[in-house]
Amino acid sequence: MGNREIVTAAFDDWVAGRAHVSRIFSVDMTWEITGRSTSAGRYASRQAFTDEVLIPFARRFSADAPFRPVAVRSVHADESTGTVVVLWDGQGTTTAGTTYENTYAWVMRLKGGLVVDGTAFYDSIAFNELWFGVEPTT
Repeated sequence: MGNREIVTAAFDDWVAGRAHVSRIFSVDMTWEITGRSTSAGRYASRQAFTDEVLIPFARRFSADAPFRPVAVRSVHADESTGTVVVLWDGQGTTTAGTTYENTYAWVMRLKGGLVVDGTAFYDSIAFNELWFGVEPTT
């Protein structure tokens, strides 16, 4: 299975609520969030990214309507470099009862079927409104 197919299958599982896309993140991956959102920066491992971003982010959403992709607009791959780019729209209902929507572009480099380096682009203002406007559950 090629990198495009691996990433597409992971997103398909996330859309359907079967598994989070992080299942294809290497333990020693690096992840960068661009821009000036509160979470912007470079994370040195899957654990750091999970603990500092993914878990606090997920705790701001209802268990009945968690955040996940609602549309994968496109998936592009360069198998010679292991790079896969996904443009996608995500949505979820917050614990405050509001809807959070954002469009993401993720550029990921895979090795051995796992993401070893990623960069995320998204609307930082919408992200910060969620981060500071909705208290995470414990």
